[in-house]
Amino acid sequence: MIQVVLVDDQALFRAGIRMLVASQPDMAVVGEAGDGREALEVIARTRPDVVLMDIRMPVMDGLTATAEVLKAAEPPRVVMLTTFDLDEAAARAIRQGASGFLLKDADPEFLLAAIRTVDSGSSVIAASATRDLFAHFTSQTKPVPEAFAALTEREQEIFALAARGLSNAEIAAREFLSEATVKTHISRILTKLSLRDRVQLVVFAFEHGLA
Repeated sequence: MIQVVLVDDQALFRAGIRMLVASQPDMAVVGEAGDGREALEVIARTRPDVVLMDIRMPVMDGLTATAEVLKAAEPPRVVMLTTFDLDEAAARAIRQGASGFLLKDADPEFLLAAIRTVDSGSSVIAASATRDLFAHFTSQTKPVPEAFAALTEREQEIFALAARGLSNAEIAAREFLSEATVKTHISRILTKLSLRDRVQLVVFAFEHGLA
């Protein structure tokens, strides 16, 4: 059972998401909060798997709350909720360690799939926004760290494909590899570059001019 906490200052929006999540046999809403400060209390008490966190809220915003949540030894996966397709705050949250972001008007099935995807250890970004988001907010590139040179030639090839937003299945088909092999390569790449997940891989690529 995937345990979810909803954090949004709009009670009606929370009610809609709660009904949607409750309709699924493998999910349960274990807590709700109307602002970031309340969210910290609810998350500490319920220890959820996934947190859906609004960015703009009173008392404490979602960015500040997310930064606090991710300081825990075993933090939940946090997905930011935003109204805007290109949202600088969402980009900042991802750099801090959030597992991605979704638009508030996302299709219900996409939202449910996103919760499952994030819970499984992957990441999710609002459809079609990946390249636009980071291209827009990465104004100047940083020097490529030495750690990147430690990647094998094959790992660098897979890094480039993952940075373009290709899934494991798409990379496997393109490179004539099994999905399991691609997953192993991605895991090694993340470890060598000290990255948490594929979203941070995309951020890394854009920040260092590798995408």
